Amino acid sequence: MVWNRIRDAISGPPTLEGPSQLPTYFPVEPAGCEKHAEKLFACLANEATTKARDMEKMGYGKSYYEDVEKERVAKLQQQPKKVDTTAATKIEDKADIDKSKLPSPNDNPLDECRLAIAYYKRCCDRELKKKKNWILTEPYRVQEEYRYKSKSG
Repeated sequence: MVWNRIRDAISGPPTLEGPSQLPTYFPVEPAGCEKHAEKLFACLANEATTKARDMEKMGYGKSYYEDVEKERVAKLQQQPKKVDTTAATKIEDKADIDKSKLPSPNDNPLDECRLAIAYYKRCCDRELKKKKNWILTEPYRVQEEYRYKSKSG
Protein backbone atom coordinates (compact mmCIF):
# COMPACT_ATOMS: atom_id res chain seq x y z
CA MET A 1 0.00 0.00 0.00
CA VAL A 2 2.84 2.37 0.80
CA TRP A 3 4.60 1.44 -2.44
CA ASN A 4 1.46 2.22 -4.41
CA ARG A 5 1.25 5.69 -2.89
CA ILE A 6 4.91 6.34 -3.66
CA ARG A 7 4.41 5.11 -7.23
CA ASP A 8 1.31 7.31 -7.61
CA ALA A 9 3.21 10.35 -6.31
CA ILE A 10 6.05 9.80 -8.78
CA SER A 11 3.85 9.01 -11.79
CA GLY A 12 1.61 12.05 -11.28
CA PRO A 13 -2.10 12.33 -11.88
CA PRO A 14 -3.67 9.71 -14.17
CA THR A 15 -5.15 10.57 -17.54
CA LEU A 16 -8.08 9.08 -19.40
CA GLU A 17 -7.67 8.10 -23.02
CA GLY A 18 -10.54 8.99 -25.34
CA PRO A 19 -13.97 10.23 -24.28
CA SER A 20 -15.01 10.22 -20.63
CA GLN A 21 -16.91 7.08 -19.76
CA LEU A 22 -17.28 4.92 -16.70
CA PRO A 23 -15.44 1.58 -16.50
CA THR A 24 -17.41 -1.64 -16.96
CA TYR A 25 -16.99 -2.52 -13.28
CA PHE A 26 -18.23 0.95 -12.24
CA PRO A 27 -20.42 0.64 -9.15
CA VAL A 28 -17.91 -1.46 -7.18
CA GLU A 29 -16.02 0.05 -4.28
CA PRO A 30 -13.02 -2.20 -3.58
CA ALA A 31 -11.18 -2.07 -0.28
CA GLY A 32 -8.43 0.50 -0.66
CA CYS A 33 -10.33 2.68 -3.14
CA GLU A 34 -12.97 4.10 -0.81
CA LYS A 35 -11.64 7.66 -1.02
CA HIS A 36 -11.55 7.72 -4.82
CA ALA A 37 -14.95 6.02 -5.09
CA GLU A 38 -16.56 8.53 -2.74
CA LYS A 39 -15.13 11.46 -4.72
CA LEU A 40 -16.40 9.95 -7.97
CA PHE A 41 -19.86 9.21 -6.58
CA ALA A 42 -20.12 12.75 -5.18
CA CYS A 43 -19.04 14.25 -8.51
CA LEU A 44 -21.55 12.12 -10.42
CA ALA A 45 -24.33 13.03 -8.01
CA ASN A 46 -23.63 16.76 -8.20
CA GLU A 47 -21.69 18.21 -11.14
CA ALA A 48 -22.35 15.54 -13.78
CA THR A 49 -26.04 15.24 -12.94
CA THR A 50 -26.46 19.01 -13.02
CA LYS A 51 -24.79 19.21 -16.42
CA ALA A 52 -26.87 16.32 -17.79
CA ARG A 53 -30.08 17.99 -16.60
CA ASP A 54 -29.02 21.29 -18.15
CA MET A 55 -28.37 19.49 -21.44
CA GLU A 56 -31.81 17.86 -21.29
CA LYS A 57 -33.43 21.23 -20.64
CA MET A 58 -31.67 22.64 -23.69
CA GLY A 59 -32.89 19.70 -25.79
CA TYR A 60 -29.45 18.13 -26.21
CA GLY A 61 -30.10 14.96 -24.20
CA LYS A 62 -28.46 11.80 -25.52
CA SER A 63 -28.76 8.24 -24.31
CA TYR A 64 -25.79 6.26 -23.07
CA TYR A 65 -27.03 3.22 -24.99
CA GLU A 66 -26.67 3.22 -28.78
CA ASP A 67 -29.92 1.40 -29.59
CA VAL A 68 -31.99 3.80 -27.49
CA GLU A 69 -30.26 6.76 -29.14
CA LYS A 70 -31.02 5.39 -32.61
CA GLU A 71 -34.69 5.01 -31.72
CA ARG A 72 -34.83 8.57 -30.37
CA VAL A 73 -33.24 10.01 -33.51
CA ALA A 74 -35.58 7.99 -35.74
CA LYS A 75 -38.63 9.30 -33.84
CA LEU A 76 -37.38 12.87 -34.13
CA GLN A 77 -36.94 12.51 -37.89
CA GLN A 78 -40.43 11.04 -38.33
CA GLN A 79 -42.18 13.85 -36.48
CA PRO A 80 -43.14 16.89 -38.53
CA LYS A 81 -41.20 20.08 -37.84
CA LYS A 82 -42.92 22.18 -35.18
CA VAL A 83 -42.19 25.59 -33.81
CA ASP A 84 -39.04 25.13 -31.75
CA THR A 85 -39.80 26.11 -28.16
CA THR A 86 -36.79 24.53 -26.49
CA ALA A 87 -34.81 26.36 -23.90
CA ALA A 88 -31.93 26.74 -26.38
CA THR A 89 -33.92 29.00 -28.68
CA LYS A 90 -35.38 30.96 -25.79
CA ILE A 91 -31.90 31.68 -24.45
CA GLU A 92 -30.55 32.63 -27.87
CA ASP A 93 -32.81 35.68 -27.79
CA LYS A 94 -31.44 36.93 -24.47
CA ALA A 95 -28.45 39.25 -24.68
CA ASP A 96 -27.41 39.40 -21.02
CA ILE A 97 -26.65 35.64 -20.63
CA ASP A 98 -23.07 34.34 -20.74
CA LYS A 99 -23.30 31.77 -23.54
CA SER A 100 -19.90 30.23 -22.76
CA LYS A 101 -21.39 28.54 -19.66
CA LEU A 102 -24.28 26.97 -21.57
CA PRO A 103 -24.04 23.34 -22.68
CA SER A 104 -23.55 22.48 -26.34
CA PRO A 105 -24.95 19.44 -28.19
CA ASN A 106 -21.60 17.62 -28.17
CA ASP A 107 -20.87 18.00 -24.46
CA ASN A 108 -20.33 14.93 -22.31
CA PRO A 109 -21.66 15.29 -18.74
CA LEU A 110 -18.95 12.92 -17.51
CA ASP A 111 -16.27 15.43 -18.53
CA GLU A 112 -17.03 17.23 -15.27
CA CYS A 113 -15.69 14.15 -13.41
CA ARG A 114 -12.85 13.23 -15.75
CA LEU A 115 -10.07 13.42 -13.13
CA ALA A 116 -12.16 11.55 -10.53
CA ILE A 117 -12.88 8.80 -13.09
CA ALA A 118 -9.16 8.52 -13.88
CA TYR A 119 -8.20 8.16 -10.20
CA TYR A 120 -11.01 5.66 -9.61
CA LYS A 121 -10.02 3.61 -12.65
CA ARG A 122 -6.32 3.55 -11.70
CA CYS A 123 -7.10 2.50 -8.13
CA CYS A 124 -9.67 -0.15 -9.10
CA ASP A 125 -7.44 -1.63 -11.81
CA ARG A 126 -4.81 -2.19 -9.13
CA GLU A 127 -7.06 -3.21 -6.21
CA LEU A 128 -9.46 -5.55 -8.04
CA LYS A 129 -6.55 -7.89 -8.78
CA LYS A 130 -5.99 -8.49 -5.07
CA LYS A 131 -7.45 -11.55 -3.38
CA LYS A 132 -9.62 -9.57 -0.93
CA ASN A 133 -11.44 -7.83 -3.83
CA TRP A 134 -11.67 -10.50 -6.53
CA ILE A 135 -15.23 -11.45 -5.56
CA LEU A 136 -16.45 -7.99 -6.65
CA THR A 137 -15.80 -8.81 -10.31
CA GLU A 138 -17.31 -12.31 -10.30
CA PRO A 139 -20.66 -12.73 -12.04
CA TYR A 140 -23.43 -14.21 -9.93
CA ARG A 141 -26.52 -16.19 -10.76
CA VAL A 142 -29.94 -14.95 -9.70
CA GLN A 143 -32.26 -17.70 -8.54
CA GLU A 144 -35.33 -18.29 -10.69
CA GLU A 145 -37.87 -17.11 -8.10
CA TYR A 146 -36.16 -13.69 -7.87
CA ARG A 147 -36.09 -13.02 -11.61
CA TYR A 148 -38.53 -10.70 -13.30
CA LYS A 149 -41.50 -12.42 -14.86
CA SER A 150 -42.01 -11.92 -18.58
CA LYS A 151 -45.28 -10.26 -19.55
CA SER A 152 -45.88 -12.50 -22.57
CA GLY A 153 -48.14 -15.51 -22.27
